[in-house]
Amino acid sequence: MRDLSQAVGQWKQWALWEGAAVGRSARRALGGPGPERDTAVQALKAAAAALIAWALAGWWWKAPMAMLAPWTAIFLVQSTVYRSLKSALQQFVVVVMGTLLAAGAGVLTGNAMLAMIIALPVAMLFGSYARFGTQGLNAPTAALFVLVYGTYSGFDILHRFLETLLGAAIGLAVNALVLPPVHSRSVRHLRSHLPEESAALLHTVADGLSDDGLTQEGAQTWHDRAWRLTDRVTELRTARSWSDESYRFNPGRKLRRSAPLPPAADWDFTWDRITHHIEAITRTLAESAGGSGRAALPDAAPAIVAELLRAAGDVCELDDTLEHSDPGEPGADESRRRRGRDRRAALQRAYTAQSELNSMFRERGDEYLDTFAAVTADTIRLLSDLSSIAGREPDDEAARDDAHGAAG
Repeated sequence: MRDLSQAVGQWKQWALWEGAAVGRSARRALGGPGPERDTAVQALKAAAAALIAWALAGWWWKAPMAMLAPWTAIFLVQSTVYRSLKSALQQFVVVVMGTLLAAGAGVLTGNAMLAMIIALPVAMLFGSYARFGTQGLNAPTAALFVLVYGTYSGFDILHRFLETLLGAAIGLAVNALVLPPVHSRSVRHLRSHLPEESAALLHTVADGLSDDGLTQEGAQTWHDRAWRLTDRVTELRTARSWSDESYRFNPGRKLRRSAPLPPAADWDFTWDRITHHIEAITRTLAESAGGSGRAALPDAAPAIVAELLRAAGDVCELDDTLEHSDPGEPGADESRRRRGRDRRAALQRAYTAQSELNSMFRERGDEYLDTFAAVTADTIRLLSDLSSIAGREPDDEAARDDAHGAAG
């Protein structure tokens, strides 16, 4: 009884948690744009497409296999119009093949069971072809419809093809013309958070080096965060691909007022390099923490690296601010110019610190060659890419040339 009571308590807790999650999702769907609302819209569109297909095929046309039309319409309200069109072609091919296989086996054997033994293995093998994707399972499903209903005449087969085409046309039309799905929100979201998270990590590393010095535990934590930061770029690349697909063959995208074009992809490549430079710097710091000799940094180096990374974090943070400033706000142009100057000033501070680091590297000779060289090279690469997002190189040509000369 005790075990039963515990099981009931766990199921009750799970049900409450699940109900609360559903409630939160429903509130978010009603509250504003987001993934929950997108899911709800697509679900309602699929239901509407099925109702329209049934009204035409079953109620008005009175087709013998009217269920094929709404069944096809539901599955063709996909997450993108391109995917709907691709799925429509795949589904029609596999339905035709499954229907013809079943009809041929039925005519040949005259027995539903024997026909299934012949048709279903072949239909399953045909549907497993990778080009058909998830639609491949419709081949044996179509074969089962034919064999269960036992109608093999040419008229019945033609009706099945027409009903499938009707459902496909309705599903495509509803998906393309009624709030056509456009997936650019994730691109803008990740594009906003990547500079913000990069700035936060660089500031954290700078504060840690200034306050506590280079410790094994702290450096490993920084490296773990930098590793997750590179995952953000992978997510952005996936979101970019998803966004591009949502615009393909989408005649109704201009009807979506809330779906502006996603930002250009050039920005992504620069930040891909920046996040990898940050990851390389934190990895080198983690390897050098607690080390000695060639695996260590000079005593004065962490303070200089901290100043460099703090300024680099300011550049990242100001890049995020500039990207999201509203040009329609009063005084927006002057505000952008001021923040642009601030960003270049931060980059200048970073290059000044880099010049100090280069000078220290040359003075130390090869005593700290391995780790010190790696940190110096990694920070030079970071500043080089940050210069590109700042719009131009820093004003101090000597500092810039000194840094680039050290990189060479």
